[in-house]
Amino acid sequence: MIFSDFGLTEPVIQAINIMGFEEATPIQEQAVPAGLKGRDLIGQAHTGTGKTVAFGIPLVELLKVEREHIQGLVLTPTRELAVQVAEELNKIGQFKGIRTLPIYGGQDINRQIAALKKRPHVIVGTPGRLMDHMRRRTIRLSQVGMVVLDEADEMLNMGFIEDIETILKDIPEERQTLLFSATMPAPIQTLAGKFMRSPEVIRSESRQVTVPNIKQSYIVVEEKQKFDVLCRLLDTQLPDRTIVFGRTKRRVDEVFEALSKRGYSADGLHGDMSQSRRDLVMRQFKEGTVEVLVATDVAARGLDITGVTHIYNFDIPQDPEGYVHRIGRTGRAGKTGVAITFVTPREIHHLKIIENMTGGRIARKPVPSITEAFEEQQRLAVDKLLLAVEKEDLEKYKGLAEGLLEETDAVTLLSAALKVLTKEPDRTSITLTGERTPGTKKKKSDSAGQRGYNRIGSSKK
Repeated sequence: MIFSDFGLTEPVIQAINIMGFEEATPIQEQAVPAGLKGRDLIGQAHTGTGKTVAFGIPLVELLKVEREHIQGLVLTPTRELAVQVAEELNKIGQFKGIRTLPIYGGQDINRQIAALKKRPHVIVGTPGRLMDHMRRRTIRLSQVGMVVLDEADEMLNMGFIEDIETILKDIPEERQTLLFSATMPAPIQTLAGKFMRSPEVIRSESRQVTVPNIKQSYIVVEEKQKFDVLCRLLDTQLPDRTIVFGRTKRRVDEVFEALSKRGYSADGLHGDMSQSRRDLVMRQFKEGTVEVLVATDVAARGLDITGVTHIYNFDIPQDPEGYVHRIGRTGRAGKTGVAITFVTPREIHHLKIIENMTGGRIARKPVPSITEAFEEQQRLAVDKLLLAVEKEDLEKYKGLAEGLLEETDAVTLLSAALKVLTKEPDRTSITLTGERTPGTKKKKSDSAGQRGYNRIGSSKK
């Protein structure tokens, strides 16, 4: 089904065309018509199914641009998702003149108050900061006609359910409410029953929990070997854009700092970073300046970045839902992706739980050898040289080359050039502080082993 089949107005069709969308996803096929009719809606769909456009089109279409007050509200669990949803809605509403403003914690509230004076039509916010504005009376919801609860299950997990109820009670009952969630736990069902009117329930047509065009595998690896294995994978697979998931903020800091020391273009993302720092990291990752993003689950929740080719679960996710959300960062828009999970021998049972929930077998993959990593770097160096021969202007270097050939034979000189271009695997000892899956018991022998681990980036003496 194409978007013009929905009977949309010309400004919205124009925006959708510029955004590059052609065919609607299954969730969009069902959600857009229901939303345009003004019906309450429960959409159960996993990450990467196009939920933002599914609710964004009805939201933009039904708003009145001449009414300069807040008419639409979208609640999200994280500031990153709030920013992304606001960007998407501004794109959908760009030709209609609909203005969307993100509101979230970590940003100067006075700056947000100043932005609110420009009279946005839609607010996309996190529950805590939105309630701050409600208490200050800098945001009034008395004329809101549509509310969207995005990633409702995640807002439940983060403890926002009471805040959501408080917010919904402050909005007119005749509003239209759209709720989107990957899973439907009992508290979310109770919330829907309390605040929604005969909602239409829709689900993504795909019965698979995970995206079928993601090649999933796992590697059994000891804790202290994880970092070296990650480096070998980066050297052999040569991903264009990568997200590495760590379980804790400390882990994220350790991994991206160690990757940087080994010469990889890497940075980290977690909740303890300032908002300006997080924004900078995300901008650089989107632009390709940073190729490896190391992140916690919460910080990466809802990130919709095109071109992510590989996901590496440095630490196994705590639950199957977390696994689904993580690997959903790749394999989007019909493209293929790769997801590899590091599993310690004691975590095999945890992996089986994930397999049972997702309904598919995750293949075991061997650890790539140092030789394989080195051979791939050699191949890449040869490709770089041949590409330079084909496309670069080499005239100004020929005199220097002729001088070198008078002193050294061609084979030796070319061999040296390839060595310089080849990123030989770094055998420097860099290890991580060991971490355990929550719920597992620590053996007495572990304490000595942990003391033997080196702080990342240092050498054991």
